[in-house]
Amino acid sequence: MEINQDVLLMIIGASIVTLIPRIVPLMLLSRIQIPEWGMRWLNFVPIAVMSALVGQELFISDGKLSFDPEMLAALPALATAFWTRSLLGTVIVGILSMMVLRYLF
Repeated sequence: MEINQDVLLMIIGASIVTLIPRIVPLMLLSRIQIPEWGMRWLNFVPIAVMSALVGQELFISDGKLSFDPEMLAALPALATAFWTRSLLGTVIVGILSMMVLRYLF
């Protein structure tokens, strides 16, 4: 298999563009001390991103607000996440809840 020079340059360029946003913040943030309030704030970023993704998937269908059976499956998963703080347990409970709802409806 022969690699075209243009394709090789595109692969190298794409790798550099992908690595820059990962390496530059790591290099900059490793040299400074982030204050305690900043670290507390950064702890909420993953939760906010996950909430935005899951909330959009649960509440919006075809660009409109809707209440589907998936919301009922989300309730036990949300309770599991709240009490156990286990990602694996939350996913398993969510999948099982969805299986039961699809079986019943």
